[in-house]
Amino acid sequence: MSDTPIPDLPRRDFIRELVADDVATGRFGRPPATRFPPEPNGFLHMGHAKSICLNFGIAREFGGTCNLRFDDTNPFTEEMQYVEAIKRDVEWLGFKWDGEFYASDYFEQLYDIAELLVKKGKAYVDDQTEEEIRTNRGTVTSPGTPSPFRNRSTDENLDLLRRMKAGEFADGACVLRAKIDMAHPNMIMRDPLLLRIRRGAHHYRRGTSWHIFPLYDFAHGLSDAIEGITRSLCTLEFKDNRDIYDWLVEHAGFTDPPRQIEFARLELDYTVLSKRKLLRLVNEGHVSGWDDPRMPTIAGLRRRGVRPEAIRDFAEVIGVARKDARVEIASFEHAVRNDLNMEVPRVLCVLKPLKVVLTNYPEGRVEMLEAQNYPHDVPKTGTRQIPFSRELYIDRDDFMEVPAKKFFRLSPGSEVRLRFGYIIKCEELVKDAAGNVVELRCTYDAETKSGGANSDKKVKGTIHWVSAAQALSCEVRLYDRLFSIPDPDDVPEGQDFISALNPDSLVVIPEAKVEPTVGQDPVGTRYQFERAGYFMSDVEDSRPGKLVFNRIVGLRDSWAKEVKKG
Repeated sequence: MSDTPIPDLPRRDFIRELVADDVATGRFGRPPATRFPPEPNGFLHMGHAKSICLNFGIAREFGGTCNLRFDDTNPFTEEMQYVEAIKRDVEWLGFKWDGEFYASDYFEQLYDIAELLVKKGKAYVDDQTEEEIRTNRGTVTSPGTPSPFRNRSTDENLDLLRRMKAGEFADGACVLRAKIDMAHPNMIMRDPLLLRIRRGAHHYRRGTSWHIFPLYDFAHGLSDAIEGITRSLCTLEFKDNRDIYDWLVEHAGFTDPPRQIEFARLELDYTVLSKRKLLRLVNEGHVSGWDDPRMPTIAGLRRRGVRPEAIRDFAEVIGVARKDARVEIASFEHAVRNDLNMEVPRVLCVLKPLKVVLTNYPEGRVEMLEAQNYPHDVPKTGTRQIPFSRELYIDRDDFMEVPAKKFFRLSPGSEVRLRFGYIIKCEELVKDAAGNVVELRCTYDAETKSGGANSDKKVKGTIHWVSAAQALSCEVRLYDRLFSIPDPDDVPEGQDFISALNPDSLVVIPEAKVEPTVGQDPVGTRYQFERAGYFMSDVEDSRPGKLVFNRIVGLRDSWAKEVKKG
């Protein structure tokens, strides 16, 4: 398998233990072969990322292969744009597949297997409606009712199946079913549907030439067997499907069949990971698209500024379990923050500008201060020059006219240190006609320049700032959790997950001020805005002269903790 840029092997889990045993015993007589099999009916999300890391990771760790296969058997929902998006996302996550396959390429082989099952007396054509079939399947406590067409002869079934393939019948006129056991305790095994008519439906790869389409259970396991997959890794909701998976590959004549293993899917707080629900968010305009930075899609996370390394680290930390359990969104945010902390430079950006005039600083003077690009505990170095002048902007949240207890920022008569600069003291307030503070008049202590001989003068607060004349205006988009409750489905009766949307999931600040050093950086550059969070310039909307930054994730705020405790 092709190398990926992942340096360390993850810790072992129950699936890797099984694969390790397969390798040690030579169970399959060949290296492990896995696959990632998405349906191209939407964009990949965080749950898919977990599966991608697992399937590709196992192939890499054990010297095997991993295919990318598109389970494209539904002509009504699948599109080439989703195929391209999926390929882009897998590559962006750092993986390269060994083979690219499509279930639609197997339609002829699947049809031949359908005829084989009919000839073996293991499948029949049923003229019942799908509603009748569903009703006659029985319940978990009572057996199903056999179809009146269940005992058709082999010749009649073959004739009907071939006419289905030729497009002679209307949609819903008949279906092909496996002939198993209408009293089976697993209801999936009560003569499941294999093929149904979709006459004239346009498939994005096969056009309108194919009139019968395999259902998921028929296509999935047989596609695995055709490709020589050894371990089919899927989530727990497919556990009951394992019986039909094994039955089909056995009766289709595969002597070295793949084995299905189920693991717990990702359930993340404040998030939905259902394609159907994500599609609804897009179609109803609750988000701007599949790549909206609030979406849990790979495209959304990428546009927001999350790095693939953070997603892979998160997948390793949460591991692979046998039972479903919700994962706190804070765990993912920690992985993102931990990844960015070691990689991105620090800059100064004022989100809510409040003007400060240093009355004792010379008019017209601009001096350049040396600022560190990284903190001391990050193994990266470098400094930059940032302008300092008589007129500055600080963040409005760093000033209180009547300071609260333990507020160590700026207030009348108090002193603070400006990051990389001087200690200043608030002397006078300027208010508008409504009584709002619009300007602070302060003095600076010229002897307290950071790094200077007297820079060790002690004050309790340090705040960030930018020089008013040189600062660049920018739009800042503060993204937060898309839903306001941990489980978006836990809503009052009569409501659905849409009612749990967080109205503050996006707050746009149209006129923030950022230091001028970022002006020439390429779109997509990430930063830590000191004391504000991690940000990236938006790859779609940001450009020279119109800077737009997305908040990737926030920082821990000790003052917010104090307010909460108070």
